[in-house]
Amino acid sequence: MPPPENKVDRLFRDANAALSSGRLAEALDLAELGLRVRSDHPYLALVRAVVDHRLGRTSLAVDRLRRLLAQQPPNAVEATVMLAEILSRGGRKSEAEALLASRADWKSDERGALFEARQIAQTDRPRGIERMRACAEASRSLSLKRIAGFEAVRMLDADARYREAFELAQWLHQQTTPPFDITGVELDANEQLALLARASRAGLSRPGRRAGVPDCEATAMIVGLPRSGTTLVEQMLDRHPLIAGIGEYEGISDIGDALVSRGLWPARLRDSPTEDATQLQSAYLEGARMRRRAGASHTFDKTLRAWRLLPAVAAVLPNIALVHIERDPRDCAISMFLSNFHPQSFGFTASLEMIRRVMVAHQRLVAPSLEALALRALRLQYESLVDKPEIEIRRVLEHLGVAFDASVLSPEANERTVLTLSHEQVRRKINRSSIGRWRNYAFAFDASWDALVTS
Repeated sequence: MPPPENKVDRLFRDANAALSSGRLAEALDLAELGLRVRSDHPYLALVRAVVDHRLGRTSLAVDRLRRLLAQQPPNAVEATVMLAEILSRGGRKSEAEALLASRADWKSDERGALFEARQIAQTDRPRGIERMRACAEASRSLSLKRIAGFEAVRMLDADARYREAFELAQWLHQQTTPPFDITGVELDANEQLALLARASRAGLSRPGRRAGVPDCEATAMIVGLPRSGTTLVEQMLDRHPLIAGIGEYEGISDIGDALVSRGLWPARLRDSPTEDATQLQSAYLEGARMRRRAGASHTFDKTLRAWRLLPAVAAVLPNIALVHIERDPRDCAISMFLSNFHPQSFGFTASLEMIRRVMVAHQRLVAPSLEALALRALRLQYESLVDKPEIEIRRVLEHLGVAFDASVLSPEANERTVLTLSHEQVRRKINRSSIGRWRNYAFAFDASWDALVTS
């Protein structure tokens, strides 16, 4: 019979479960409560550091992990691996190398092979790529298989080994991505469009908007597909002293889940009681404020789900400032396919055909929804932002109601940890290197893409 679970261990278990499911606010509260009871609990300290990391509080996370490792805790391997990853993502690779050189215990972890491959690649790139391939092929962990494999894909692409990069990405998707319900995405988009058409015929303005729900001020959100330039916009805005980028905040997904569970999505949004919409708005804003850095007055949410939930945005977050970003669909598509997105949440990235179908649904749904719902949206073209950054970002700042600050033109100077797949690109100055990237993979695109490109 197992020993009874004490209060601190129970708090750790619950905090870890909340962290695993992306409920950062809950994980933070539980970890802090447990650490107040036992300040030296190594597993709670690790959870707390990971939460700081996910919230973009890099310095706090690094300091917490260094203090934890100084205590020689039983979870030293996990803490070392996490600290090395945070330092690497934060552009502090020399510190990550020094950390790994100072400790040997991390080599016992399966992820040690990935770190060794990264180190080899710095001096012998072809051999480093092969070590990453081997790590991906041998690993029993689907997560590690994807991390190692897609790092090899990225390096193959950078070395102009395009066929190899494409074929390795194909293999990784086949091995690690579960079936994705692409038809469900299309049916949901069709249902929303039918709802908007019925509202238009009935003469309803802003269908789904609830009277009495307060406007959302000093709050902004992206509307766009993955790899369409969302991280660049966020990193530019986050450099502004008054704007805090809050990453891919799960708040809009929580709103959507709540509306589905109450049987209101999407056809019965107008039946939602005002107090329910206000409560959902309060929960969203509370989470956004928690992620907002000190001194900032505005938040910018880089969620990748808003485009599928625009009626919910209109109902729960009225008058929020939306930035609708678009990019050449072929550049966007190949970038998705060659990237390590969550295999369940973004399972459509496993094939160019599914990506194309999502893009068609996005194109059919977003512009009509923004217009019919009278949402406060600004349209932004990625290529124009790259070519004329000051002109375009001034438009965005004016839309947000914030004065121009020259710091936004240097997103590469942002010290905030970037947790998205664009974390390396945004450490470089704004450039055109990714424009026209699809041409390296022209063999993968057929005539079915023509309508998307010319529309």
